[in-house]
Amino acid sequence: MSTPGSPGPQRLAIILAKWQSGFTHEQTDQTLDAVGSRLKHLRLRRDITLTILAEETGISTSTLSRLEVGLRRPTLEQLLPLARYYGVTLDSLVDAPRTANPRIDLRPMSCADGSIVIPLTRRPGGIQAYKFVLPAGSDDTVPDLRSHEGFDWAYVLNGSLRLVLGDQDLLLQAGEAAEFDTRTPHWFGSTSAGPVEYLSLVGRQGQRAHIRTSDADR
Repeated sequence: MSTPGSPGPQRLAIILAKWQSGFTHEQTDQTLDAVGSRLKHLRLRRDITLTILAEETGISTSTLSRLEVGLRRPTLEQLLPLARYYGVTLDSLVDAPRTANPRIDLRPMSCADGSIVIPLTRRPGGIQAYKFVLPAGSDDTVPDLRSHEGFDWAYVLNGSLRLVLGDQDLLLQAGEAAEFDTRTPHWFGSTSAGPVEYLSLVGRQGQRAHIRTSDADR
């Protein structure tokens, strides 16, 4: 799974190949050396045993243990199922070096709950676009509703997104969208069905995404 501003699987494969061959720059070595602790942090934060993780990813418990303590360097084939299971992007898992072009270097941001926020725009004012990746959650999670000035348009890419909007408790599936005034108390969350990815367009009060349905809308 690659995202705008991410190095993508091909570049990650190059980074890993260089690392494993021993011909890497010091900065790349330091970046990749942190993968093990990052993997362990993700597992412990979700209270998952190595045995369960091995069953879910197809990677042996001994290999997972060695990866976490830094005794083994991960391959792309190992990182892919781990990123998929944790519901995070590959570049956030590896914490790949920044690109030189700030216009396309929109770094993912990791949150305390394990979710990833990926900004897709970088300009002052106007509608701001973000991609959210939420790890699998619990169906009995008590929503922490918030409200603020603005308008939100959300579109589900993969998985099931729970949206609590005022007194409504909605479950949006891939391909479904919702738009609402953010002054209405709201909350987004995942379910026990697995991780969820969705796009969010956020604008100031009264500013909405214009959806064109025909030439008459020009």
